[in-house]
Amino acid sequence: MFIGLDLGTSHLKGIVIDDAQNVCAEASVSLSLMRPKNGWSEQNPQDWLDATENVMASLANKVNLKKVNAIGLSGQMHGATLLDKNDNVLRPCILWNDTRSAEEASYLDSKTIFRNLTGNIVFPGFTAPKLAWVRKHEPNIFAKISKVLLPKDYLRLWLCGEYVAEMSDAAGTSWLDVKRRDWSDALLAETDLDRSQMPTLIEGCEISGVLKKTHASKWGLPHGVIIAGGGGDNAASAIGVGVVKAGDAFVSLGTSGVLFAASDEYQPDAASAVHTFCHALPNTWHQMGVILAATDAMNWFGQVLNSSAQEMTNDLGVLKAPSKTLFLPYLGGERTPHNDAQIRASFINLDHNADRQAMIRAVIEGVAFAFRDCFDALSSTGTKINQLVAVGGGAKSEYWVQAIATTLGLPISIPVAGDYGGAFGAARLGMIAYGINRYDVAISPKIKHIIEPVMSLHDDYLSALKSYRETYKVLKAIR
Repeated sequence: MFIGLDLGTSHLKGIVIDDAQNVCAEASVSLSLMRPKNGWSEQNPQDWLDATENVMASLANKVNLKKVNAIGLSGQMHGATLLDKNDNVLRPCILWNDTRSAEEASYLDSKTIFRNLTGNIVFPGFTAPKLAWVRKHEPNIFAKISKVLLPKDYLRLWLCGEYVAEMSDAAGTSWLDVKRRDWSDALLAETDLDRSQMPTLIEGCEISGVLKKTHASKWGLPHGVIIAGGGGDNAASAIGVGVVKAGDAFVSLGTSGVLFAASDEYQPDAASAVHTFCHALPNTWHQMGVILAATDAMNWFGQVLNSSAQEMTNDLGVLKAPSKTLFLPYLGGERTPHNDAQIRASFINLDHNADRQAMIRAVIEGVAFAFRDCFDALSSTGTKINQLVAVGGGAKSEYWVQAIATTLGLPISIPVAGDYGGAFGAARLGMIAYGINRYDVAISPKIKHIIEPVMSLHDDYLSALKSYRETYKVLKAIR
């Protein structure tokens, strides 16, 4: 048996799978965000540990864990967890969707060495500019930093006592030489840090340590359970859905939105705002177009309407052409293709006919248009997408998936019911670290059905997309 733990933004999830990759048990605990100032987003790392205690206790109540061989970790990327020499947390973790370091990110990005070595823009959400912000605004804390860990790697430290990161997550720090798959001393020096303050690097399918005996005894696991390197949430999800070779891709409708394509080569194009990161398997990379609000946009609008996302999408009927009403889903800025931390969401062209359903469709369409922006950015780098699988909570809405398919002009596969997210991918990485052949583990899921684009509406969606893009330019000019 194998356990996958996924430290997300809104919850920590754990699953147990058997040797045939059947899910034997799962558990989840919610996590809360702190937003003390506009643009800030933080979490208390102790909450992650408490959540893990609860998740593991729940799993132990559902299934006998004595046959567990390995644990894999998945986690939200980019977060800055700062520790002193005694491993005490110095301040709340600054999360991926925190934009306070926009100024520092712009400054670091102006140094050509960052794009040259990382293959990426230095986004405000990445880790390096967060440390530059701490250095400037919290110098007393900065002076005490002994280790900088990503969220799941702080959880790893607690689980096994090792300072370890893996390539897919480390690639999102702006300190990794992504082609060489190693920390860059030169990049670290730009934020007054050095290699001694970084964790050891391994591949996601390698062993990072052994579960502490105290944890094993408490949760009913055998002694000697290994902990795999794991992966950043999207790389782990890719392992979970079998997206591991060039041409394979998935679209994730989670809190944020991701268009993820695997690659056998390192082929960056930073100017496109496409993310080029290491994959969780050796000698593989991936590219991502990332939008900051996917289901987050629908959940926000649901709060406005006092309705759940499911309630809002249930009665939409067959796919319709976009109306003149547009929604730009930039609730907290946007990454691909704009790299714009300051832009904010807007409804445009509201009139007397803009009823509840029209506005719900506008939110759905706005997210679909944002994915088309990502698709075009990926295509501009030479990336080819041969097949596309939809994952995440938003994929439960066939209307939404078909709107995306129609905007992209591509069919999108829906897997059979099951868990193919970060926790499942993490468990798979645990299997590989244990010694099972990766080609036997990271396979594609069975497909329930394929949602075809409505090509008779394709031109209508492209026309609305053009208006959507022009609207962004106007909003950027007047903000």
